[in-house]
Amino acid sequence: DAVVRFQGGDNAGHTVVVGGEKFKLHLIPSGAVRGKRLLIGPGVVVNPLSLKREMDELRSRGISIGKENLGIDMKAGVIMPYHILLDKLTDRRTGIGTTHKGIGFAYQDKIGRNEIQMIDLTEEEIFWRKLEEIIPLKEAIVEKLGGDKSEVRNEELLRRYLEIGREVKECLTDVSFEVNERLERGENILAEGAQGTFLDVVHGTGKYVTSSNTISSSACVNLGVSPKKVDKIVGVAKAYTTRVGSGPFPTEIHGELGERLREIGGEFGTTTGRPRRCGWYDAVLMRKAVKLNGYTELAVTKLDVLGGLKNIKICVAYELDGKELRYPPERAEELFRCTPVYEELDGWDEDISGAREPSELPKNARAYIERIEELAGVPVTIVSVGERRDQTILWR
Repeated sequence: DAVVRFQGGDNAGHTVVVGGEKFKLHLIPSGAVRGKRLLIGPGVVVNPLSLKREMDELRSRGISIGKENLGIDMKAGVIMPYHILLDKLTDRRTGIGTTHKGIGFAYQDKIGRNEIQMIDLTEEEIFWRKLEEIIPLKEAIVEKLGGDKSEVRNEELLRRYLEIGREVKECLTDVSFEVNERLERGENILAEGAQGTFLDVVHGTGKYVTSSNTISSSACVNLGVSPKKVDKIVGVAKAYTTRVGSGPFPTEIHGELGERLREIGGEFGTTTGRPRRCGWYDAVLMRKAVKLNGYTELAVTKLDVLGGLKNIKICVAYELDGKELRYPPERAEELFRCTPVYEELDGWDEDISGAREPSELPKNARAYIERIEELAGVPVTIVSVGERRDQTILWR
């Protein structure tokens, strides 16, 4: 009945293919193309310019977006121009490889209780008063980092923010209240995250992470919903592993095979266009992901990308300093030094993009999914063999 984003910002990139049309969504929940109620929760940070572009793009393609179907929480933080500037200046020094969307700096201001919220864009006097307190500090930081502090007071851009605030004013709501009311009426709510488990700011891979909590329990915290109301937690995993930007990646495949997976799988970031690093499926990381999220089921995507490989590897353990690990080490520095221990399965040559039942898959493809399920200890319920909606196998 409703789809609600619970964290992150326009650093997310969700590609949805419906009826042969491809939609790339960054802020608006993926239910937009299915006529559902769309909600952006208070734990999301919103760039008004990106929001406006996305709304206009969907409207230009015949999809209605407005107060009748879109709700944006009043308390959602606003990504300000100085957040983006600080992100670029800092990443130039650290080399972490952020999306330069200002996400981390917007969350810093939320934690520091010094943020502009969506509701402030509808109250011009409050907006300018808050900025007069914030801007001098941002100017000093930008100057210290070697940036142009005049960019912090870009009045034309700030006034554009206010214009967008007036445009979306009727969409502003209390998302927590609405979600709870809908649940009490027996409706179905899909909480949609923005990034993968190991980009979680607490449980992820050291500093090579996003700036919010990405694991399933974050949905409850950010939406103000009791964990007792969660019925189902679906873990979505590719049939292989990918990563964008820097950070440890034990199963990364270099050379021709890695390039092959990237090209066939279309592994280029939806938000930045950066090529994704590709590697073999990592059952060690999945073990931790299962514990962190409490998955009730798994959806395995892009199984078709592995077609044509003679052998397919699954990482079942790591070796670190002469010891075999079945669970990833806590420190990113140690994860960098881990060597994968592989189990090798026979591949398949058949084109599986037309399969719609498990029985229509080659024996080796079925065996691969069954092994993933066995290693995770969680049932696989969905397998995709292509980008279209109808290229989906209901596994059980």
